[in-house]
Amino acid sequence: MSEHSVDLDFRLDGRVAVVTGGASGIGAAIGSALATKGATVVVADLAHPSEQGGTGEPARGFHCNVADPESVRTTVDAVISAYDKIDILVNSAGIARLAPAAELSQKYWDDTIAVNLTGTFQMCQAVGKHMLAAGRGVIINMASQAATVAIDEHVAYCASKFGVVGITKVLATEWAGRGVRVNSISPTVVLTDLGIKAWDNPKGDALKKLIPTGRFAYPDEIAAAAVYLASDAAGMVNGADLVIDGGYTIK
Repeated sequence: MSEHSVDLDFRLDGRVAVVTGGASGIGAAIGSALATKGATVVVADLAHPSEQGGTGEPARGFHCNVADPESVRTTVDAVISAYDKIDILVNSAGIARLAPAAELSQKYWDDTIAVNLTGTFQMCQAVGKHMLAAGRGVIINMASQAATVAIDEHVAYCASKFGVVGITKVLATEWAGRGVRVNSISPTVVLTDLGIKAWDNPKGDALKKLIPTGRFAYPDEIAAAAVYLASDAAGMVNGADLVIDGGYTIK
């Protein structure tokens, strides 16, 4: 048996990483963490972020609406034109439109599926073509604990995130033999600005009591998982859904 060495520093030097939804929240934390490990980070976001300083090389921002196939194609083409390659794709763009299932509007349903599910697939497909041609790449899709269990008033969100895990597993099956690994991350509530605003209330206190660790997740904890999955140390991790929920879904 041949020896195989693993870089336990999880270095990403020389890699080009595209992070959708990377201007804020979980996406921003992941982008910062990837840059810390040496990656060149490209942010694709509706917010049209400008050049950003950071630990690694500056992150370049591209306006991108992941729900719009033309916007996706334009963004991916621009990144390839600027950097010649994409080594890592993190699909973190997402929205939550919540209501009881009997009352959820068609627009809320359509918007949620368009961004969370269709947007994830469109980015995977557009970037994946370049990765497959290069014979190398890593895709990380942000799913949710709502991809594992039912959550009240989350019918569209749950449907979209269950679908993200499905996309992840199919692509992992089809693409790993051609050098492209695909995995997903499923967090509990994450204490981003939006997460704090939505859950710093009695409803959030009640939810934390159902989590064995007794708290919500921090953005850097999700980013740390993304760094590992993006690195060569995770070379045998493919088609996995890494649940980071303090044990909420194990009961």
